[in-house]
Amino acid sequence: MQIIKKVLIKQVVTEKSKEKLRFSFNDHRMRLEQECQQLRFEQRKLENKKSMSKQELSQRFQQEIKNRKEKIKLVEFKIEQLDILEIGSEITEKEVEALVEVSEGMHWDEIMEESAIVIKDDVVVRIDK
Repeated sequence: MQIIKKVLIKQVVTEKSKEKLRFSFNDHRMRLEQECQQLRFEQRKLENKKSMSKQELSQRFQQEIKNRKEKIKLVEFKIEQLDILEIGSEITEKEVEALVEVSEGMHWDEIMEESAIVIKDDVVVRIDK
């Protein structure tokens, strides 16, 4: 019988991976800032139509803009943490699912023990079982 088990994907921090993460964070921050600008534009456009009250419209858009600004702060925090991160340390990147063969007589604790795949510059360097 096979079961699905969660496996952590860990990344060894290198100069190359730090730059890749920094680029990804900056790209995400720019997208969020563009969304804020787009929301302001849409708000002004809808205010001219007068289909609903300006106050209600403003509240809705301000909440959406506020949500994105909070995400921007989180991304900026991640960038700060990235600068502090030492080369050679391992960070958990994501979690994937794997099929595991289970048969009678196997020790359940060993099957369910945390597993990880360690990657360095997009190359698998170690599999922890």
